[in-house]
Amino acid sequence: RHALCMCIEKAMGVEVSERVQYIRTIMDELQRIDSHLLFYSCLAMDLGALTAFFYGFRDREKILDIFEETCGGRLIMNYNTIGGVQADIAPGFVKKVKEFIPYLRGILHEYHDVFTGNIIAQQRLKGVGILSREDAIAFGATGGTGRASDVRKRMPYAVYDKVDFKEIIRTEGDSWARYLIRMDEILESLKIIEQLIDNIPEGAYQEKMKPIIRVPEGTYYAAVEGSRGEFGVFLESHGDKMPYRLHFRSTGLPLVSTVNTICRGAKIADLIAIGGTLDYVVPDIDR
Repeated sequence: RHALCMCIEKAMGVEVSERVQYIRTIMDELQRIDSHLLFYSCLAMDLGALTAFFYGFRDREKILDIFEETCGGRLIMNYNTIGGVQADIAPGFVKKVKEFIPYLRGILHEYHDVFTGNIIAQQRLKGVGILSREDAIAFGATGGTGRASDVRKRMPYAVYDKVDFKEIIRTEGDSWARYLIRMDEILESLKIIEQLIDNIPEGAYQEKMKPIIRVPEGTYYAAVEGSRGEFGVFLESHGDKMPYRLHFRSTGLPLVSTVNTICRGAKIADLIAIGGTLDYVVPDIDR
């Protein structure tokens, strides 16, 4: 949704307020943590670690409560609109986010105690499902699966150029590396939110927009760093009230495309570790 709004705003020359940019960035990072906690939980459960599954879902619920209070959405954060966001942040938003940051940072070691350090988990993930650098480029795999660059660093949007965070990159290309990238990203997301949450500027949360939007003739592209990689929006307009073409660069389809290549020579049981660490989502690819 953020990418789509950015694409249309860029095409129309609409500049959203700095307040909106801060809110969108914070929400994006909360969504990233939410997604990575879901990734951790499901991967752990698929590999037989039920306690770890409960840890992830317990803490993910705290983020979903924050989302629900601000925009009504939990599973799907239907919040960004063309020209801003649909409503200002909830009165208790800043307080709850500030409480969540030290909570998760302080408890994340338990995730590693119960799963990351487990010898069975390590044997199931290390050296399994290796995706080479060349194949990652050929398939267009991005995010934690093909992490060689990060859209937030390469093409900064919102206020990512104003915050300090590390680009999490690993070169091993196996399931273990894909797992660790996402766990490390949780800490970086907390770091980004921490830098922004006390500095949300005053301003409008929504620019005035016409009921019918006519995008000027031309082709436009905008991308964000989703939790599973680069999510892009390509828009071609002929100046009508409906776009001539609107194409989404899904994060999941390139990930699924790699399966045939990286599963060769692996055991059937390895497919669970490989699929879990690729972290693709079926509704994202079944379009």
